[in-house]
Amino acid sequence: MLILTYEKVWHEDELILNRPDADDKKDKDRLTQTHLEQINANKNFRDIARFLESVVYLHLLPQLLKHPLSFTGPDLPGDPFGKGFLDRISKVNEKTRTAWLKKIENALRFAVPQFNKFEFKQEKGQPHLEALYDHWRPKAGKQKEDQFSDGTLRLIALLWSLQEGDSILLLEEPELSLNSAIVTRIPSLIYKFQKPKKRQVLLSTHSMDLLSDKGISLDEILVLSPSAEGTTVNTAASIPMIRQMMVAGLSPADAILPRTKPKNINQLSLFD
Repeated sequence: MLILTYEKVWHEDELILNRPDADDKKDKDRLTQTHLEQINANKNFRDIARFLESVVYLHLLPQLLKHPLSFTGPDLPGDPFGKGFLDRISKVNEKTRTAWLKKIENALRFAVPQFNKFEFKQEKGQPHLEALYDHWRPKAGKQKEDQFSDGTLRLIALLWSLQEGDSILLLEEPELSLNSAIVTRIPSLIYKFQKPKKRQVLLSTHSMDLLSDKGISLDEILVLSPSAEGTTVNTAASIPMIRQMMVAGLSPADAILPRTKPKNINQLSLFD
């Protein structure tokens, strides 16, 4: 069981919440929840709670989407791993759905070999995506989502989610299963797919290809440095050495990623 060690909230320079408080000391079970989680206590902070609830986390697992019936048990709130991704598509009104899928279709023509077009279908009450690939036999190039590559499914989910809302979107290593040439285009895709509306996108990555885009500002990159006392977070722009390397013409990948490698990684090959 997780127990709250401390919780502090400031408004400018004023400390307005400091836990554990006297009530927590009388009832230790209160420490199993943050103040924001407690409906009876969070009235003054409910706007913050609603904002946090609107944050979307997506890390699509292709196997869940291809074979949803093989994975039993209760679904996770918010469907972070994409088991119900097709249901989400089906719930969008037809006109909007068609427009969003058309944008994805145009992108896939450049990214997926022999890809021609795809469409959304309902078969026996179940939603499906069906793609048509160029093939020497007419109608022989059709595939449903369970035949798509993992990379194709991840790319579809990424491009759909960029159009789906305006709350914060969290992406974990979106480069997984994708060709390196496609990965280099992810930053520009994130920008272009959100017109006219914009949502803030936070993503984690260790990819040289993704960070090779020199159009990424150092103010947009957060460098996480783990230590024995926790993890320190700094903007790349606040680190003088990185700024100097960027001025010299290096890409964000060349300037930043060498700083993130484990200290003794060279000894890994000596592991017995």
